[in-house]
Amino acid sequence: MEEFVVLVNPEDEVLGLMEKQQAHVNGLLHRAFSVFLFNRNGEMLLQKRASGKYHSPLKWTNAVCSHPRMEETYLEGARRRLKEELGIDAELTHKFNFIYKADVGNGLWEHELDHVFTGVFEDEFHLNIDEVEEVRYISMEDLDQEMTGQPDHFTEWFKIILEEYKHYFATR
Repeated sequence: MEEFVVLVNPEDEVLGLMEKQQAHVNGLLHRAFSVFLFNRNGEMLLQKRASGKYHSPLKWTNAVCSHPRMEETYLEGARRRLKEELGIDAELTHKFNFIYKADVGNGLWEHELDHVFTGVFEDEFHLNIDEVEEVRYISMEDLDQEMTGQPDHFTEWFKIILEEYKHYFATR
């Protein structure tokens, strides 16, 4: 089944729909969301993308990143993807949004108006193996060390979104 993304301008006004992979080839601005989940110890959940993903396979990234559908809010999309990828439900809080563009290799671009959500989750996961290879929690200190020492183990967009996340909380 073809997946479509919602093309927007920088003010989040809808311009139309485009097949997801084509939007990534063309580098067109589209709606997206990112979810950061934490356990009660403040460790961040990372997921390793499945080996069959058409870009960035087997790279570590935040809990969920995806795209809302045309008639779906950012929050509804985020909660849908938590269920589809991790097999969970969690209360999410919207934190901020921003626009970024990242080269994800093989002629593909992520150019997204990204809404970032956070939540706490400590229960069982029911991973969709077509989406997620594995998950793990990590302290922010250990994450910083891993990203510095092995940056190619992480998705390009996660590097950008994590910096925005840190900046957001540093200015609060």
